[in-house]
Amino acid sequence: MTDGVGSQDGIGQPDDLDRLWTPHRMAYIRGENKPSDATSGECPFCRVPQLSDVDGLMVHRGDLAYAVLNLYPYAPGHLMVCPYRHVADYTDTTEEEAAEIADLTKTAMRVIRSTSGAGGFNVGMNQGHIAGAGIAAHLHQHVVPRWPGDQNFMPIIGRTKTLPELLTDTRQLLADAWV
Repeated sequence: MTDGVGSQDGIGQPDDLDRLWTPHRMAYIRGENKPSDATSGECPFCRVPQLSDVDGLMVHRGDLAYAVLNLYPYAPGHLMVCPYRHVADYTDTTEEEAAEIADLTKTAMRVIRSTSGAGGFNVGMNQGHIAGAGIAAHLHQHVVPRWPGDQNFMPIIGRTKTLPELLTDTRQLLADAWV
């Protein structure tokens, strides 16, 4: 049994790590709001477009796809490009959907770079649960901005991620800069 600061009551050795409690992440860990199958009614990526841009963290709405901030970002400005259509596999997108996903990804990179000075990006899709897709039932492409030194002591030694602004502020900044 842990005492809450990383040590254990006589069992094993303390791990010497501090704890930064983030109880809001339990919904993600438990898989709440995660579709269990291909049913679009259960899917958060199908629900987001029905919300206001602010409530859904929507950055831009296209004709066939949209850009939305990640609720559990790896880095500030981490967003996802998703087709409106509930489709799991990239190979099942139409030519038009694939083209718009590519165009929105390019625009997202330009917007993030211009608003935050990102020095690089990780861009990609995890296709299927086995490949690490958190929500495998609905295709989504991650656009994760990177900066020199962003993997500094906080996540590596401090085992803590920092976000410099509220997600709603980031959403507004990116939405205002979207061309």
